[in-house]
Amino acid sequence: MENPFHLSGKLAFITGGASGIGNAIARLFARAGALVTILDVNEEAAVQAAADCGHFAKGVACDVSDESSIARAFAAEGPCNILVNSAGIAHVGTVLNTTPADFDRLYRVNVRGTFLTMQAAIPAMQARGSGVILNLASIAATAGLPDRFAYSMTKGAVLAMTLSVARDLLADGIRVNCISPARVHTPFVDGFVARNYPGKEAETFAKLAAAQPIGRMGVPGEIALLALYLCSDAASFITGCDYPIDGGFFNLR
Repeated sequence: MENPFHLSGKLAFITGGASGIGNAIARLFARAGALVTILDVNEEAAVQAAADCGHFAKGVACDVSDESSIARAFAAEGPCNILVNSAGIAHVGTVLNTTPADFDRLYRVNVRGTFLTMQAAIPAMQARGSGVILNLASIAATAGLPDRFAYSMTKGAVLAMTLSVARDLLADGIRVNCISPARVHTPFVDGFVARNYPGKEAETFAKLAAAQPIGRMGVPGEIALLALYLCSDAASFITGCDYPIDGGFFNLR
């Protein structure tokens, strides 16, 4: 393969692509030649993020928890070759102090959103006999993280859905994988720490960094590089896999 990491001419839908990991993926995919469509609940942010990616990117307002919003987005943009599910929200809480409203809010975006976008993208992929789906799970899917009950539940569901869908689509030529990052330093994390640990930001960031044996949090560009590999022809033999990218979290503690 002359350039197995090139995505030239491929239409890539990236949910949550206006910020954080999703934005890093959108930028890298655009540089790799993909026609990037950023789906984000914040239309203004999506349009700006697309402009930052270049001429062949587009920002579209989309609420991934709403079927009609997804249907409009997919109908307007055409069949995608690559779907990256990066949209997600978090919550601090145990099973005892998580409210049903909190539980449902995370479920709607992280689980239902991933389900609905896959359901929207797959028929066109089946018709072509090819396609790639990449979901963003988390180490929370398989590690017992404190105070992350609802978030862990949703990411466990994303991992399970990934494996199930990969199995079901083997005969259709569609590859389905997921990435499970450890803590990644994004603007979302900055806001999250400020809201939930006011006055303890420095201490909290030190703990987040120390949780990875490598001694720091990841950065979005590192996750994007793995995403590019898994969505490119270089990974044509890979499906039904979960890829931890965790600074040694699981094996070196």
